[in-house]
Amino acid sequence: MSARVLVVDDVGANVRLLEAILTANYFQVTTASGGLECLAKMEAESPDIVLLDVMMPGIDGFEVCRRIKSNPLMAHIPVVMVTALGRPSDRVTGLEAGADDFLTKPVDDIALLARVRSLVRQKIMVDELRLRESTAQRVGLLSPADSGAGILGPSRILLIEDKRELADILAQILPASDALSSVQTFEDAMASVREGNFDLILVSLTMSSVDGLRLCSQIRALSEGRHVPILAVSSQDQRSKLTQALEIGVNDYLTRPVDRNELVARVRTQLRKKHYSDRLRHGLQLSFEMAITDELTGLHNRRFMSHHLDSLIESSKHLNKPLTLAIMDIDLFKSVNDTHGHDIGDEVLKEVGRRVTANVRESDLACRYGGEEFVVILPDTSLAISSSIAERLRRNLETTPIEISREPGKLGITMSIGIAAFTGGDDKATDLLHRADQALYHAKHTGRNRVVADAA
Repeated sequence: MSARVLVVDDVGANVRLLEAILTANYFQVTTASGGLECLAKMEAESPDIVLLDVMMPGIDGFEVCRRIKSNPLMAHIPVVMVTALGRPSDRVTGLEAGADDFLTKPVDDIALLARVRSLVRQKIMVDELRLRESTAQRVGLLSPADSGAGILGPSRILLIEDKRELADILAQILPASDALSSVQTFEDAMASVREGNFDLILVSLTMSSVDGLRLCSQIRALSEGRHVPILAVSSQDQRSKLTQALEIGVNDYLTRPVDRNELVARVRTQLRKKHYSDRLRHGLQLSFEMAITDELTGLHNRRFMSHHLDSLIESSKHLNKPLTLAIMDIDLFKSVNDTHGHDIGDEVLKEVGRRVTANVRESDLACRYGGEEFVVILPDTSLAISSSIAERLRRNLETTPIEISREPGKLGITMSIGIAAFTGGDDKATDLLHRADQALYHAKHTGRNRVVADAA
């Protein structure tokens, strides 16, 4: 793995040592000798990770870290404090300043590389989410307000530990709104991850009856556990196990005896990162929905329908199953707009879209085709059954007027529907749509308010 590493230290020997270790492992290294130079280089070069000394002239590393994490353009870049300060209170100060980890000099090469690789992997994932968010905003699918939509709330934490120590500490330090679940066996842990929507998982690597590393690996293999941060707890003599833990996807660790304040700081750090990545994923899901959804009715749009229809036709060919399509058009819709205004026309379209959804099956795909036209694709459905479903919808509209927000309060609306079936062979989506459209044309010109099936 290659990445751009910014090493910040005012002692040249320390810089050269870290530079040699990182360069030998194919990282690209740049250096800075003080806090202000660090901030300037971050703006100019946007590194993938920062290794930051604490005791420097001018502004110290804690203040540099605070400034990095308070800048929205830099906050996602991981910062590792690399310092001679080794007291628990120093680690807590660094973590509370926003640092992602805290390594004590002299630095162990293996531990350093494992930590750098782990944090860079996490940053690559976040970078991809940020890039997609930026693209969605640029093409108008997402606004900054949308991407900042509320994700934060009470956190759900899973503790996997066969001793009471951590459970007691966590119960005391977590806000009352947060939920803590505790399990002791491998089977219960896997079942909980599958069933729960957790924000953080704490795993003890010192359990007597459970292989903690294997458990972490299995959690990462589950779709429900892929994006949940894992905080491992181990003993001082298990350094090699912690290195392995980072390699298999554990996000962070701390060692026993557990310092209460450090545990709080590391839990908060992981929850903050989880909420940030959740916000990005939420925005991307919203932009995806906007790209495939008609804004007025909430139905799928024509673009999505076209792609999905191609896929369904291929599936019908392969499985030799029926497929039908209905095109629906509101009768005399122009008169609704002309008489009552386009805002009332929108109310009618929304209600028709709602009734279309209510009168078809979950397996059917309802779309707004454009204007006052709707399309429903009915997989694994014969022409006779599709005609029955369409007739039910037509009758619903005919017999139940649509309520509107102005006088006369209700409007009687009818709909004409044309249906066509996939014939197999070389039949394409355009052919199916054309036949359904021709059937709709026939319904319109033989009195409206009727269902006509293509005879092909």
